[in-house]
Amino acid sequence: MMLKNNSCAIVFATLLALLGAALGTAKAATDSPIVIDATAAAHPLPHFWEQMFGSGRAILTLRDDYRRDLRDVKQVTDLQYVRFHAILHDEVGVYDEDAQGNAVYNFSYVDQIYDGLRAQGVRPFVEISFMPKRLAARDVVQEFFYHPNDSPPKDWAKWDALLKAFAEHLIARYGLDEVSQWYFEVWNEPNIGFWAGDPKQETYWELYDHTAADLKAVNARLRVGGPASAQAAWVDAFLKHCADKHVPVDFASTHVYGNDSAKDVFGTDEQIPRDKMVCRAVKKVHEQIQASPFPKMPLIWSEFNASYMNEPNVTDALYMGPWMAQTIGDCDGLVDVMSYWTFSDVFEEQGVVKTPFYGGFGLIAAGGIPKPSFNVFKVLHRLGDERLASDSDVLVTRRKKDGAIVAAVWNLAEPGAAGSPRTVHLRFEHFGGKHHVTIARVDRDHGDVLPAYEKMGSPTYPTQQQLVALRQAAVLPPDETRTLKGDELTLEIPAHGLAVIELK
Repeated sequence: MMLKNNSCAIVFATLLALLGAALGTAKAATDSPIVIDATAAAHPLPHFWEQMFGSGRAILTLRDDYRRDLRDVKQVTDLQYVRFHAILHDEVGVYDEDAQGNAVYNFSYVDQIYDGLRAQGVRPFVEISFMPKRLAARDVVQEFFYHPNDSPPKDWAKWDALLKAFAEHLIARYGLDEVSQWYFEVWNEPNIGFWAGDPKQETYWELYDHTAADLKAVNARLRVGGPASAQAAWVDAFLKHCADKHVPVDFASTHVYGNDSAKDVFGTDEQIPRDKMVCRAVKKVHEQIQASPFPKMPLIWSEFNASYMNEPNVTDALYMGPWMAQTIGDCDGLVDVMSYWTFSDVFEEQGVVKTPFYGGFGLIAAGGIPKPSFNVFKVLHRLGDERLASDSDVLVTRRKKDGAIVAAVWNLAEPGAAGSPRTVHLRFEHFGGKHHVTIARVDRDHGDVLPAYEKMGSPTYPTQQQLVALRQAAVLPPDETRTLKGDELTLEIPAHGLAVIELK
């Protein structure tokens, strides 16, 4: 009995020692300065994460709140392109047939849709979808609220004529020099439930081949690509098909989300963390392109986010700050453009929005309320156009126009988890002299509207007065300013927090 007690005491003491050692190691790692060296090697950092955003479907672009949200996102990012579904949906009115079965085109709403984008200095990334009912081989209605038709065309000659007429109309209205700067992406996620061809891949090749030939027949300068697949699929097979059949292709596109499964993306049973999935998938496709007949093919990731589901503790929450910063760092050099899904919660795939914070994909909630993710993109826009080498998990950049060093540091914790604060010590080398440091934060006390919303009682339908208050609560406070003493700066970052530091 005594021996047993002594053994227990020894085991307990050993566990305490091991725990203490582990904590000590963690503390030492946390306290080790992160070196930011002004003379470190640098490479270009195009702002690939903010040049293009997704949105719901074409007809929504005619709404005033959609256009207000687009304006607000354009003001704080480098937004240049917007992608949306269903430009050929019946609600846009592009295609009909007369009593004799002859095609009848109507581009009135198309003009209003694209005019609205161009008025704000934004170009369309044209997703060619979905099938007009009168042109569909059969009625295959998808489950989304607006019921897109996923059928192949009943008559390829009529599809060809429609695509040529569509392209000719755009060039006549906007000019070739303008439209040649757009992108034309054939369909959306044909490898899953958005394409009813059978077998899926071969019939999608047929759709792509016809569409690419149609657009190039109008003008070779029009840019066309695909396969716009879900789960980072088909790109290698798609490029091989285009090479083997001599089909024109100007870019490759695909999608992945942070909560996609390893089984679907990689065919494995491993558990890939949400904060690693997107860039692992990007790396996979990047390497497929390098090994393809088109090793220099531009890669456009035309949908990504931390979740493809409505998860309020992900897309409505502070989690998006560390997640986005880490995604930028990990995907750097592997992709040309990444399109965040979406810029606005003017969005109806699951039906009419019922409450502002339901886990929508947008940066701006219903009622024009900026989410933390809006402020995340706003502060990350400050990053420079060169990235400096660093051995730590900090994103260090330089802006060539003013020479400022801009660094992003963050404290990633699992969605909904309380997490722990992180103390970050930065040591600046080869700068010389005194410097002013500005710090922009997105955390519970900076740019997070949710505490104000919860304090109101989380109203399902905020009043106009409440909306004004919520928009004000979402505004980032002024930057914190410090004078750097010596060469070091210490910051405490709360769980889920993001800080962007500028040194001039």
